[in-house]
Amino acid sequence: MRPLIDRSVGNLPCPDEALLAEARRTAPDPSAHAAFLQRIEAFHTLEFQPAHGAGACPGRLRIAALNAERLTRPDAVVRLKERTGADVLLLSEADIGMARSGNVHAVRDVAGAAGDGYVFGVEFVELDIGDREEMRRHAGGRNACGLHGNAIVSGLTLERPHLIPLEESGRWFAGFEGAQRRIGGRIALAARVAGAPRPLWVVSLHLESKTDAADRQAQIRTLLCALERLAPGEACIIGGDFNTKGLPKGEGERPLLIEEPDRFEPLFADLRAAGFSWAGANLAAPTQRDSLSKTHPRPFGTLDWLFVRGVAAANPQIVQAVDEEGRPISDHEMVAVDVSFDI
Repeated sequence: MRPLIDRSVGNLPCPDEALLAEARRTAPDPSAHAAFLQRIEAFHTLEFQPAHGAGACPGRLRIAALNAERLTRPDAVVRLKERTGADVLLLSEADIGMARSGNVHAVRDVAGAAGDGYVFGVEFVELDIGDREEMRRHAGGRNACGLHGNAIVSGLTLERPHLIPLEESGRWFAGFEGAQRRIGGRIALAARVAGAPRPLWVVSLHLESKTDAADRQAQIRTLLCALERLAPGEACIIGGDFNTKGLPKGEGERPLLIEEPDRFEPLFADLRAAGFSWAGANLAAPTQRDSLSKTHPRPFGTLDWLFVRGVAAANPQIVQAVDEEGRPISDHEMVAVDVSFDI
């Protein structure tokens, strides 16, 4: 596993195309994957751009998290962030230089609209155009850079950004259902909010989707070990797509999502033991939705969460991830909560 990564640059380098071509020709075994992971510079640094004219950290913050499903519509995400009033937006599934999302720097497009700063970390370097449907829809296209990962976007001053590798199994190196070959693994991004009444960290998380509850718990334990080094006992908010597919989905079982989630997903017990709470920061309701390109089985699952430590949480919301005309922005809803230091 790579160590914690704290080196940052203004612009991440795109992987060398000759190296990617070599990876596509290589048999997908774990040792080959590990070698390519080490050879790609973008896996060993962060892209960090500070906010323009960042103001002081208020005593009450609104934190939002969104799995943006490739971030194909950054303009709509900007407007959703504005409607939600988020001071900090924790993003996952964000593309840079992918044909399926217009070969743009989608994170920079979200941040630039308001002069926000951002941190971006690479989860995967994509060897294909995307999944089977994306390969069909964008046949003949070419990725300009092929980066996919997590981001933190905020108008506040962020400092001490870190990328925390959560797993590097290489399970995506062979692809899935004949498509979506990737180098990389799931990550979390952490940064400290400067000027807060006491040290406050925000973490953007994306756990693996093609796995089980025990593996998700292992990834959370890796995160918590890293946070113990970075921010021992300090205030922290973790938000993102936890892929908690083991949770009950029935309407009559929804109270269990808040009251006893660790019965189904043991990662909740680990977070509780590390001082994190979810009861006041989330609603007992689904966070999946259908998007323009993806339809999920019914009933929808609750995959997206916010966990808080050292701050008070209030006014949790599940915000519909749709534009002003009601068109979906993602196949996940946004989750949001207000936090304050009044504890």
